[in-house]
Amino acid sequence: MRVLLLGANGYLGRFVADRLLADPAVQLTALGRGDDADVRFDLATGSPGALTRFLNAVHPGVVINCAGATRGGARELTRHNTVAVATVCESLRRSGCGARLVQVGCSSEYGPSQPGSSTAEDAVPRPGGPYGVSKLAATELVLGSGLDAIVLRVFSPVGPGTPAGSPLGRLAEAMRRAMQNGDNELKLTGLGVQRDFVDVRDIARAVHAASLSAAQGAVNIGTGRATRLREAASLLARVAGFGGALHELDDPHLGATPVYPYPDGCGAWQQADVRTARDRLGWRPRIGLEESLADIWMEAACRI
Repeated sequence: MRVLLLGANGYLGRFVADRLLADPAVQLTALGRGDDADVRFDLATGSPGALTRFLNAVHPGVVINCAGATRGGARELTRHNTVAVATVCESLRRSGCGARLVQVGCSSEYGPSQPGSSTAEDAVPRPGGPYGVSKLAATELVLGSGLDAIVLRVFSPVGPGTPAGSPLGRLAEAMRRAMQNGDNELKLTGLGVQRDFVDVRDIARAVHAASLSAAQGAVNIGTGRATRLREAASLLARVAGFGGALHELDDPHLGATPVYPYPDGCGAWQQADVRTARDRLGWRPRIGLEESLADIWMEAACRI
């Protein structure tokens, strides 16, 4: 199976590439902006015609799009998350390869949800910020394209490679500094948010499964369990061997380290309904949050 992977050098793309390379039946070509890509191409500025010519040359059976941006202004997010996907869809329509498209979407497309609820794929999307809007627009383009396509709405990724600016990345860095300085207490704020954390390696397995399946439409990828950042901080302290006290303060001006979530516009609570992934992809998460946090900690500790 010939697979074209877009965004192979990104946070999620790297793990998707590793998963695909482990499958001897997959012949992988990576396309991206970095020097380590097999083919250099910027989806945000490249023309559909140029990408169509490449598709006709490679003739992939599956195109996986992990490319995109999580930060920036509305114009930048639209260019990288929406215009880029429009280019992919148009190129696939023009091409004669007939490839299946696996688009990596995001739970930010849903926006805020009711605390205690699980968000299913048929929920009415109400994104709370420009990032969610740009990803939702991309999903609508994919699902309305007439292509053989599936969109995986990924909830909160966690595990090795977690960006230092993410909530759990900031937690790990604050804990590393406290241990390095010999502090016996860590003051934190902003730990009340609850998210459905899913390991990046499980996400990669879901992408692999989606590329092999005939399922179409939107499919949630999460664990089905929301975890409060406060609980994640306690787990992280345990795996790190931090014996000090964790103090949560309401006011960051009182010397606390603020641990804010991504500006995803999803409010205080988000939890996935993952029954569709189980039923249509045969996928379930395997890696628990404690293991994911241990991997985050190992990377943070190496910076000492």
